Amino acid sequence: MILETAAIAIGSVIATKALEKTTEKVTEVLLDKTGQFLVTLKKQSPHTVAAIEKAPDQPLDYGKAVLEVQLAAQANPEVAQAVEELALLTENNPPSNWAEILREIKASVEKSQQPYPSTFIQNIEKAINAAQTQTIDQRGSTFNI
Repeated sequence: MILETAAIAIGSVIATKALEKTTEKVTEVLLDKTGQFLVTLKKQSPHTVAAIEKAPDQPLDYGKAVLEVQLAAQANPEVAQAVEELALLTENNPPSNWAEILREIKASVEKSQQPYPSTFIQNIEKAINAAQTQTIDQRGSTFNI
């Protein structure tokens, strides 16, 4: 599993949680996949889930969380599948605050003491650009990236 997928899954949870606190509607499918991901990850890495659930109210070390999710997914195929499904859903139907969340993840990773492949930062930048250029029709039901 690649780091980008772990980052996208974590970002999905944070984006969904942030939108729940507003009047903006979050799709039921995204809420369900986010919940499934957290339940599955909790079995493998409960401390990571606890940290993720506290965000955005408490700062999350995205760099550490991304590595922990990647390790959990490598150790458990069920976690890997949940991560993949959530990442795919979010990439295909990004929430409105997606670019902002990805920028936070990128900034946190760049400040991290952990070495990340340059392709990781490049792929996160591509995802940010795609999220910034998405177009949503007036009903909010169609996303084009």
